[in-house]
Amino acid sequence: MSRIPLVAGNWKMNGRATTAAQLTTDIVAAVPAGVEVLLCPPLVYLDTVVAASRGSQVRLGGQNLAALTDGAVTGEVSAEMLADVGCRYVLVGHSERRTLFSEDDAVVASKFRRALAAGLQPILCVGETLAQRETEQTEQVIDAQLDAVLSDITAEQMSGVVIAYEPVWAIGTGKTASPEQAQAVHAHIRARLKACFGIAVAESLRLLYGGSVNADNAASLFVKADIDGGLIGGASLDAATFLAICQAATAK
Repeated sequence: MSRIPLVAGNWKMNGRATTAAQLTTDIVAAVPAGVEVLLCPPLVYLDTVVAASRGSQVRLGGQNLAALTDGAVTGEVSAEMLADVGCRYVLVGHSERRTLFSEDDAVVASKFRRALAAGLQPILCVGETLAQRETEQTEQVIDAQLDAVLSDITAEQMSGVVIAYEPVWAIGTGKTASPEQAQAVHAHIRARLKACFGIAVAESLRLLYGGSVNADNAASLFVKADIDGGLIGGASLDAATFLAICQAATAK
């Protein structure tokens, strides 16, 4: 089954209004055909990116959402709010949310369901620490993270869901899983999805790799059978580098 590659830029807590507008403009001007491009700016710059990308094929995503609906929850943002400003996607369970903000699998599952209820396409992030990889627990950790979120989700609800494998030990460290290591985990994830939802659903879902992807290693990762694009952190803050990664995905 043919899957359109997806390259998502997670800007994390970086930038200012002027740089967000310029970065978006530069990306919009040179987005290659054959790849879906997604930008996830800081919350306060969502409107800036919407304005700079209006009329283009660049998609908008949130970096986080509350596990609750609208209400007296100071400082949070609801799934409905993200959808209202034009978001199509939202990151759920990013390792930095899990580690820095103590979001456990139950919280991630709640956020995942809220995203679905609001019509957003969640990008579910899963991945192991270096200690877990070195003790050969990678598949066990991935399975537990997937099962906690997807156990009560139907095959119909899975339409449009994206899963990103981001080994914690490779995020922002300059280290990256080898293409073979990444493909092995992606193949395992797809096999797990087949067992849960059937072949048709599993083959339709896009699996992204995240973890120090750059212009030099993107092509070698994206060429693998079960890697359908990337969740890009630091490299998404430079238009030329990010566009080179997007271009690498078009060879899929």
